[in-house]
Amino acid sequence: MKNRSLLMIPGPIEFDPAVLAAMGAPTTGHLAPSFIEAFGQALERTRTLFQCKDGQPFVLAGTGTLGMDTACANLVEPGDTALVVNTGYFGDRIGSILERYGAQVTHVRPAAGAHPSLEEVEKALKAGTYRVMTITHVDTSTGVLADIKNLAALGRRYGALVIVDGVCSVAGENLNMDAWGVDVAFTASQKAVGVPPGLALLVASPKALAAFKARKTPVGSYYADWTNWLPVMQAYEARKSAYFGTPAVNLVFALNVSLGQILQEGLEARFSRHIRISRAIKAGISALGMGQVPLTDDIAAHTMTAPRYPAGISGADLLPAVTKAGVTLAGGLHPDIKNEYFRIGHMGAVTQGDVLATLGAIESGLAACGYSFAAGTALSAAMKVFAEN
Repeated sequence: MKNRSLLMIPGPIEFDPAVLAAMGAPTTGHLAPSFIEAFGQALERTRTLFQCKDGQPFVLAGTGTLGMDTACANLVEPGDTALVVNTGYFGDRIGSILERYGAQVTHVRPAAGAHPSLEEVEKALKAGTYRVMTITHVDTSTGVLADIKNLAALGRRYGALVIVDGVCSVAGENLNMDAWGVDVAFTASQKAVGVPPGLALLVASPKALAAFKARKTPVGSYYADWTNWLPVMQAYEARKSAYFGTPAVNLVFALNVSLGQILQEGLEARFSRHIRISRAIKAGISALGMGQVPLTDDIAAHTMTAPRYPAGISGADLLPAVTKAGVTLAGGLHPDIKNEYFRIGHMGAVTQGDVLATLGAIESGLAACGYSFAAGTALSAAMKVFAEN
């Protein structure tokens, strides 16, 4: 008998058995030939995933916040200016990190669930000269999806280095660093990349590396300093070993397995699968009469959904009832609306069956809370989407 809930939060996610098998294998040394090969291959595959042919990949032991910290630490010096395109909790976080490294930060921050228009961002860019512009591709606190292609074009036009927080997007949403002119992007292993928590993945473009090498002051973080990590990443990709800090050996083996699966599926097919699953989840939520945090469909992420609670129903009642029905969901995160919504993660190895199980558990939870609806409403709406595809 299964003794755990289906994990449908915005990370960690459900992981493929082959990935978990790699995690559970006997640990090798970081100088073992098998590990050197796996790490080198994982770095090459990371570059492909981020669609940055000449970029420098970094795979570091840490969380998505380490990726964020690494990008800021290496590209910002005291007195630099930064523009944050802010769509939620993690826009606030990267702003705080930039300030920690001495940057003067300006936020373009709409109401929760909205996204600033291109005109608003351009107005801010015109008002000052910025060293960097940061964009959260999918803010996990709101489920808002940013238009990276057009925002990055604006950043380039006004001379800013473009940094993309892809923690809740990479491997689930299209992010083409080369075609869109993104200078640095980062993610975390436990999201759509499909590996248990513990790795930060980052890719820096040649332009970003040149800006890093031209800096006039030392990097403010010892652990995040690319000076320390570049020789290590370059050595392993050349199938040699180098040392700065001990790599997370089993996680890197698992990463290489997952990246192999991602590239075998094909990026376009993977993005299309996430769109289809997202449409099915959102159709089910809408059929139940629930709204969502993103104010319009075109800015709603495909890796997660942020439904609003129906009137008279709270998270304290609904979420435990959903868990009792066999699915674990996440509560709200954005401080302004934390108690008004919940979050469903649907990324990585998620399947049609997972979607239907999740919607069924939500129906069960709503019924337990006394909410009135026709049984099977959400499931029927989702099945209609799947049938169309």
